[in-house]
Amino acid sequence: MLTIYIDADACPVKDEVYKVARRYALKVFVVANSTMRVPADPLVELVVRAGFGAADDWIAGVIGSCDICITSDVPLAARCVTNGAVALDPKGRLFNADTIGEAVAARDLMEELRAMGQIGGGPSAMAPKDRSRFLSRLDEAIGAARRAAST
Repeated sequence: MLTIYIDADACPVKDEVYKVARRYALKVFVVANSTMRVPADPLVELVVRAGFGAADDWIAGVIGSCDICITSDVPLAARCVTNGAVALDPKGRLFNADTIGEAVAARDLMEELRAMGQIGGGPSAMAPKDRSRFLSRLDEAIGAARRAAST
């Protein structure tokens, strides 16, 4: 069964995921390092894994092919793609077998440039167009995963 996993610490699109998951009747695991509020819905389950990397390790350990992970963490996205899943960042960037290599390389380059002091800051703030793109890509990813699961 298609399942959505949210890397929930600092995820700005949790509410959007809940709405889409309800529409498609999909199970959602909200995975975090500490307790947080989630909807009282049998389709939504909070999983708390304290400790550095513990939430990521749990997701990567249980996610399967045709599942979807919502994360802005590129290394976690790569682990999910290795398991046959797809990952989607909160701004709608899709990570799959065709795109993850480039995403990992870009992340590593940016990390190196920040360490050398060549660039500063982090990602830009979420804009309404980012949320719209995310919702569109999430619908596309669910449709693709359902088609793949039925073959």
